[in-house]
Amino acid sequence: MVAPQSSDPNPSQPGSFAIGRALLWPAAAAGLGMILIFNSFGTSDDSKPLAAPSVVAPAMPAPAPPAPPPAPSADASPSPTGLAMPRSAPKRIQIPSIAVDAPFTPLTLSASGQLNAPPPNDKNLVGWYKNGATPGERGSSIVAGHVDTKTGPAVFLQLQFLKPGSTVVITRADDSVATFKVDSVEKFSKAKFPNQKVYANTSDAELRVITCGGDYDRKVKDYKDNVVVFAHLDSMKRA
Repeated sequence: MVAPQSSDPNPSQPGSFAIGRALLWPAAAAGLGMILIFNSFGTSDDSKPLAAPSVVAPAMPAPAPPAPPPAPSADASPSPTGLAMPRSAPKRIQIPSIAVDAPFTPLTLSASGQLNAPPPNDKNLVGWYKNGATPGERGSSIVAGHVDTKTGPAVFLQLQFLKPGSTVVITRADDSVATFKVDSVEKFSKAKFPNQKVYANTSDAELRVITCGGDYDRKVKDYKDNVVVFAHLDSMKRA
């Protein structure tokens, strides 16, 4: 469903995603990086989907030891506002232009270093990596969701159709609302995923929203690409 992976032929664990082939991830509390692996979701059949059902992707290499977070990417678009909010878990995401209105679930790492997926039986559920920046907090907050599941279309089916200037509204646990403005929507090959551009540490409050995209490869049972929305915090208010 979501995210980049390597070409390792060994099968991955069902119910996890792959985020990048070599992602150095800044941990919120310790200020250290870690490698997240985010694989797409599994299904037992090979029937033709809306685009194609998400399936178990190849396993990623073993995660590397924690490392210092990377320097901000030169490719990242700086926030024109410089706004940032205190840390607070997200509760709900709304993207009016593509009719998204869904609750959040926190995502954690498995013992193997994989980011556990949102539950497969809820098509209208979005995950966020709870040990990273929360949406609105300074840094790059990672949000991910299924484009489809084995039962049909899912929450981010139309994510690829977002346009620059579209808004992403996230209500948080502290009753604040963070509104993000989309800077760009890009599609990357999973085989050549630009980890630094997507996951680099940032000094502004930024958002990355990720799902699968592109053609579906029935041989490996996975999408070939990832759709990534780049957005910055544009405004904030009380709910």
